Amino acid sequence: MMLQQAHTAAMALGLALSGMTSCSAFSFSRQSLTKTPLSSFARFSTMLDKTDTEPNTDQDSLSGMPTAWECNEEAECAEVPACDEVNCRTSLDVRIHGKWYDLSGWRKAHPAGPHWIDWYDGRDATDVMDAFHTQKGREMYKRLPASAPATAAILDASVAPYSQTEINFRKLRDDLESNGWWERDYVHEAKLLGIWASLVAGAALTADSAQPLSVLLLGLAMTNAGWLGHDYIHGVDKFSAAMRPFAAIAAGLGPTWWSDKHNKHHALTNEMGVDEDIATDPFLFAWAPDPKHDSPLRKIQHWIFFVPFSFLFALWRVDTLKVAVDSVELKRPDAKGELWYLLAHYFVLLTFFPFEVWVPAVFLSGLMSAIIVTPTHQSEEFFEDYQPDWVTAQFKSTRNAVMTNPFSEWLWGGMQYQLEHHLFPSMPRSKYPKLKPILTKFAEENNVPGGYRESGEFEILFMNWDLYKKVAEADPVPGAPYSRGNGQLGAIDLGTSPGAGGVGLGKLVTAKN
Repeated sequence: MMLQQAHTAAMALGLALSGMTSCSAFSFSRQSLTKTPLSSFARFSTMLDKTDTEPNTDQDSLSGMPTAWECNEEAECAEVPACDEVNCRTSLDVRIHGKWYDLSGWRKAHPAGPHWIDWYDGRDATDVMDAFHTQKGREMYKRLPASAPATAAILDASVAPYSQTEINFRKLRDDLESNGWWERDYVHEAKLLGIWASLVAGAALTADSAQPLSVLLLGLAMTNAGWLGHDYIHGVDKFSAAMRPFAAIAAGLGPTWWSDKHNKHHALTNEMGVDEDIATDPFLFAWAPDPKHDSPLRKIQHWIFFVPFSFLFALWRVDTLKVAVDSVELKRPDAKGELWYLLAHYFVLLTFFPFEVWVPAVFLSGLMSAIIVTPTHQSEEFFEDYQPDWVTAQFKSTRNAVMTNPFSEWLWGGMQYQLEHHLFPSMPRSKYPKLKPILTKFAEENNVPGGYRESGEFEILFMNWDLYKKVAEADPVPGAPYSRGNGQLGAIDLGTSPGAGGVGLGKLVTAKN
């Protein structure tokens, strides 16, 4: 909260010092305004100093006029006349590798959507930028216009400097990249895809003759497809790009929905009110809520946790379809193709599997997936405020699970190496076991609080159940953070998340503000 206040104050001071007038940065439709409510910390852009910006401009046509940036998907930007302050989007100054960039014109052209950039207004995005983007994307941002010098100087004074842990982590990442850690093991990929295909075939062959077995096999196939799709959507290599539709075809989960929801979890892990993965109330509470956001279900959540867990995949599928349709209407990249992939998935599912097989399989897969993904974060620290040191925050909010048998090692789909995945989400998951000793050493050498955290697979499951039990027995806490945001930048209820205002039946159960 203090960071955003400092940012707003810094901008006001910057305008006064530079003698600039406030003007808009980028205009967009009234429909966009309703779909992306602005944070209360948003601020208007300064007029650009033409002598300090790098992209080419038409000086004759824009001389003396307030200007803003407009960019295409290749990060090629041009100055355009600024819109009026009523209809424009606020400016966005983001620090990447020590330099401040004005991303106001790039936000709309950003392939992953404008909301991503909005979260980092006045913040550093270096490690998130490196974690999620291809080598091409990590070069493109250098073509974007620099922030006004006065603005950059003041923001530098208000934003935390890089910690030694962050600096050392970037050196580690560079070393890993130069040593080929992002190269895929195609034999390993073929094995995993072969197991998935075998499960689907087995489920189809037993759909009529042995339906309980078919349910089990199809549930395992859905869970496995989710982990494979998860790896491919995160990936930045050519194989991942080709396999990106796999999640939609094999699991009924859209890449666009997944990226919108899941990457935010990676960027702002365990940030209360922002990370959608921990906003599971009113069915499951990870901390004692404010009385106005409480639910009677909380008192018994440790006894009924398996019920909302089972609904996980079903809710994901519903949210996927909502986002897919909205994406087509908003003309997001590859939206129509993604919708066709989802339709193909349901055509196959409904053609080869009877209702009494695929419906229970969806809920079985949801139960298995929730049991796996939930404890690796909910057992660790939650943050009420934004964490500027992204690297340390990942260590503090993540715990790995140590498997006891080969079946569990396969079933968890790489999620047992949750820390490795959070620090290097685009790295193929086959590399994670060998990465473990490197990160253990890194944590020791950099005195990371809590170090490299891990527990046995059954111990970590008990830790998560015990958390639900303690929260169930606790009294509500007036003023406790709301799981969907208290107005902070990136809050779930301020964004385009399907989770805004509650999920599914949760809207009927949660008390009104």
